[in-house]
Amino acid sequence: MRTGEPLPAVRDVLAALATGMWRWDTATGTVTVDAETARLLGLPPEPAVLTEAQVRARLHPADWNEITGVVQLAAAEHTLAEVRVRIMDEQNRIIRVVRSRSKPTYDPRRKAYELIGTLQEVAEPIPGSPAGRSKVTGDWRRSREAFLLDAGRALAEARSTAEVLRVTANLSMPGFSPDGMAVFRVEGDRLTVIGHHGQQPGDETPFMNMSLDTNYPAAEVVRTGRAVYLSSPEEYRSRYPLTWPLAQRFNRRSWAFLPLIVSGRTMGAWMAAFGHPVAFTPDERSVLTTVARMLAQALARAGTAETQRELSENLQRSMMPSLGPEVPGMEVAARYIPTGGGLQVGGDWYDMIPLPKSTSRSGTRSGTDRFALVIGDVQGHDVRAAGLMGQLRVALRAYAAEGHPPDAVLSRASRFLYGMTDDGDGDGGDCADSRFATCLYAEVDPHSGVVEIARAGHPDPVIRMADGTVLLRLTAGGLPLGVDPDADYPTTRFALEPGETMMFCTDGLIETGGHDLDTGWQRIRTVLEEHKGTTEELADALVQAVHGPSSHYTTGPLIDRREDDIAVLLLSRRSGDRALPTVRRTLLTVAQAEPERVSVARRQLREVLHDWASEDQVDSAVLLLSEMLTNVLVHTDADALLLAEVEGEKGERRLRVEVTDSGDDLPHKRRPGELASSGRGLVLIEMLADAWGVVPQGQGKSTWFELHERPREHVNA
Repeated sequence: MRTGEPLPAVRDVLAALATGMWRWDTATGTVTVDAETARLLGLPPEPAVLTEAQVRARLHPADWNEITGVVQLAAAEHTLAEVRVRIMDEQNRIIRVVRSRSKPTYDPRRKAYELIGTLQEVAEPIPGSPAGRSKVTGDWRRSREAFLLDAGRALAEARSTAEVLRVTANLSMPGFSPDGMAVFRVEGDRLTVIGHHGQQPGDETPFMNMSLDTNYPAAEVVRTGRAVYLSSPEEYRSRYPLTWPLAQRFNRRSWAFLPLIVSGRTMGAWMAAFGHPVAFTPDERSVLTTVARMLAQALARAGTAETQRELSENLQRSMMPSLGPEVPGMEVAARYIPTGGGLQVGGDWYDMIPLPKSTSRSGTRSGTDRFALVIGDVQGHDVRAAGLMGQLRVALRAYAAEGHPPDAVLSRASRFLYGMTDDGDGDGGDCADSRFATCLYAEVDPHSGVVEIARAGHPDPVIRMADGTVLLRLTAGGLPLGVDPDADYPTTRFALEPGETMMFCTDGLIETGGHDLDTGWQRIRTVLEEHKGTTEELADALVQAVHGPSSHYTTGPLIDRREDDIAVLLLSRRSGDRALPTVRRTLLTVAQAEPERVSVARRQLREVLHDWASEDQVDSAVLLLSEMLTNVLVHTDADALLLAEVEGEKGERRLRVEVTDSGDDLPHKRRPGELASSGRGLVLIEMLADAWGVVPQGQGKSTWFELHERPREHVNA
């Protein structure tokens, strides 16, 4: 060509180079090709307008699937899309390998891609060569897919920002693993390094607190949302001359800076630096882009989890009180364990409230060290439940500070919660988010050990006696708080003896792990009976029994194994320097208006005798107790007071059961006929008891019997 002659037409140049041209519009699904492109596709060498199906039929299936990803990546990065594909004939034989280069654009209005590109035949790559790593051989593609699966799984399992950064630093990309990595995060209008790998500690200092206007690749990536690929130091120096001296000392040969985008917002940038030259082919860019997307999602999840964890911990600390100063003669321990999901806080709570001093009619001051223990559970495990729990706890403290007795405190608290969750029409049942709460309120006098309990739908307290015997202390109760504004809450009064421990808990301690109230109670009872340490150690042991490693081997019979919050409160009365008593004792009142409490008395007696040597003697004791209590309810107008005591060493113990009433008529033996429905009580006592008697008192009488422990074979004999 002589100087000054016009340049040949582009079509002529491409024809001389055996290069075809084509245009693909995904909206219409048509591909326009020239004669050379048609020839390369194995079609007659003439211009044509083909459908996508016609073109796809001429390409290898694996290569066609690869084209979509390459096009989307190139359109997102505003780069060229380059692919190598195999052309197939009608017998599915490979006739040639071609390379296509195109410039894709995306039309958001039509939601379609438009591509204009070239097609040129290339030599078949040698397996194992750099070109052979392409999708034509398939080996590198399969390695890439396996790597992305492993990377995605590892990043999905990371639970904190530190774990995400550690996983990213250990990623081994197929064929081009970086030997340096840094993660940048946007904080306002600044960019800072939150983690790096492959550099020495302190090397990140120049890149900390960097302005987004800085002439630095990571800053540009954040500003534009587009990746930056630098294949050589010369390219880095020419594009970013101001910050090149900062990167030069690391002696890297190639760099990739990719945006970390979550929900359309650029939260930072990821740098992958290589000690060897990397061309950043479309396949390599696709891998890096996919890793950057997974990394951004993992960092977002970890950040959200850490924020929720910090919020729940602060919320828990503000709502869970300290147990206050040490109480003379008493030990108090408490634990709260959330479910493990969500905000890590729910509706369970406990509290210890100092009570005001009271003045008797004689003018003396009493109850100077009295305090109240409260434990409760608001329905639900969400923020609403946590908020109601905090408000209800404050209300209970206020009512207790006014000096109200336990029943009045719970009555006022129930009215308070009902008013908060009622929708205003007075029926309390149509509110979109009406809630109730179970609660147990115990007023304690540390000097005498007297405990007064009012219970609102909450599990009964448990007593661990000085010798390790564990009893479920059944108490009177009412409806859960917030159900009925006029509900009554009867009070149960008993004494905590020296050396005894009382446990209050929410149902999460009992029912966690698929247990119901019966099987869960047996699991907790075993821990209480076998524990030998302090009150604090006992609290830890109870939690470990439910959430520790051994809990996975003691799951309950229920299919539904949803977890629940756990709150535990322990109150121990010190024994001082005295030897621990060897007497077990239970005291219970059976009123004329409450005949159903006879069954409660039978259950209490069985628990007192849970380790008695002979089951037959236990059955006999329960039968005799029923006869004595029923005799009082049927033949008098008085209430019955039960006192059961076990004393002595195991194997040689003595049980004494005494029922006292205010009736003056003494029982006497009768000889009932075969069809008589009564009159056998004293006959049974005389037959089954080792000793018995009736003791008249100043007002009323006391009927008692004794059983001496002996092995089963002696009883049968």
